[in-house]
Amino acid sequence: MGLRIHFVVDPQGWCCMGLIVFVWLYNTIFIPKVILFPHYEEGHISAVAILCYYLCSLFCIASLVRASIADPGRLPENPKIPITEREFWELCNKCNMMRPKRSHHCSRCGHCVRRMDHHCPWINNCVGEDNHWLFLQLCFYTQILSSYTLLLDFCHYYYFLPLKKDNWDVFVFRHELALLRISAFMGIIILGGISGLFYTQLIGIFTDTTSIEKMSNCCEDISRPRKPWQQTFSEVFGTRWKILWFIPFRQRQPLRVPYHFANHV
Repeated sequence: MGLRIHFVVDPQGWCCMGLIVFVWLYNTIFIPKVILFPHYEEGHISAVAILCYYLCSLFCIASLVRASIADPGRLPENPKIPITEREFWELCNKCNMMRPKRSHHCSRCGHCVRRMDHHCPWINNCVGEDNHWLFLQLCFYTQILSSYTLLLDFCHYYYFLPLKKDNWDVFVFRHELALLRISAFMGIIILGGISGLFYTQLIGIFTDTTSIEKMSNCCEDISRPRKPWQQTFSEVFGTRWKILWFIPFRQRQPLRVPYHFANHV
């Protein structure tokens, strides 16, 4: 399930995702070249700072790529419905296909997605049951990378000792201030936007509701069973091992939970 590639043909999504990749490439190339490597050569910082930066950058791009191409939980054309679970399925009035409750039809992708949260143009994909965990990792590591970049920009001017020798790259040396100002501007914009999005995603997992359900107010049923937060997070990430919640280089396996408990609305 986690290895199926899902590709959405959407020029708007390609532009949004291309912008995110550009920001990532900009900071991954210029920040080490302007700040990390020069200060490391003069003994102002350790190699651990460089390693941590590249590790955050790797985890960020890995979660972005995987979230954008992962199958969000697209339903097959002729799903096999167990007899004991038929009461928890319903007919989609847009594609006339049977789907589990809490599924939603994405008008942009043209199909139903299990436990769809929303369609995100920044990853050019839906956020659903099978890639929600990757979207959360993307938000998390983007915040870390943006915060780390802003911290380095600040320390370069107000904390680190001045560099004794000029950068060999004439272009980078002459435009150092402009490059870092652009980096800081992008970092502030992305950090502010992602922080708000990540907060709403966490609240949704704590309350076991999706963004679509919040907007449609379909989860006000007081008879709906409440789950502990460990259970809801484990269901999203596909494992109860909390250390694996932070690893994007793995395959998600859905937890075996009672069907009525996981899908009742």
